[in-house]
Amino acid sequence: MSRSPQDSLHTAAFVTPAGADWLASASASPRGVQALWATAPTAPVTLPCGTAFDVISMDALFGRRVVGRLWTDGPGTGPVAAQGGRVMLFATPGTAQRLPALLGWEEWGAAAPPLLCYGRGDAVTVPPLFPPDPGPQEAAPLEGDPLEGDPRLECDPREADAGKPGAPESRGPESGTRESAPMPSPRWLVAPDVRSPWLPGPEVLLWACVRAARNAGGDLVSTAVTSAPAAFPG
Repeated sequence: MSRSPQDSLHTAAFVTPAGADWLASASASPRGVQALWATAPTAPVTLPCGTAFDVISMDALFGRRVVGRLWTDGPGTGPVAAQGGRVMLFATPGTAQRLPALLGWEEWGAAAPPLLCYGRGDAVTVPPLFPPDPGPQEAAPLEGDPLEGDPRLECDPREADAGKPGAPESRGPESGTRESAPMPSPRWLVAPDVRSPWLPGPEVLLWACVRAARNAGGDLVSTAVTSAPAAFPG
């Protein structure tokens, strides 16, 4: 039995067996996905969109604002993941096609940063069922709101200052070349834990995006919504 929207206001960090069944149902070979996870539960898997879910990918800052709006004033969210400095919201199939058009009609739609919309014909790499053991440089999970103040969703300040006069340059101890910060591992912010989770549709995400853009005001760069490549970079 699916949950109501308000029941989705939780921050499950691990995918349950029922949630894994739902994710695997997106594949043309659910048993193959389940077999992979049975032997490697910490391995990310690439799944097609358009049947069980679509995915809307946002930059970390705007994504946090959208998810916060959905949690505080809206119906809640479905599963949410963080990957490569972006927030991935799982939505109803068809959302990827409709949301850009809806935003295009809204006065504040152009104020939203680029959204990558993954629907039928696209694929995304989803985080593993269980996160791998954190390395020595990876922060431990945060208590409370997994979005608010999470350093793994923020840009490296050294990247923001790169190229500015007098900006410090990080170098390795011997190579003399700049050492980039390690990419955070993909992880669930709200992991799927039921066989048929509630998912927001295009109208719900439109509402949250517009309000997040209004609150951001001039802090957001005015850019158009973009379409996604065939596969989520993972």
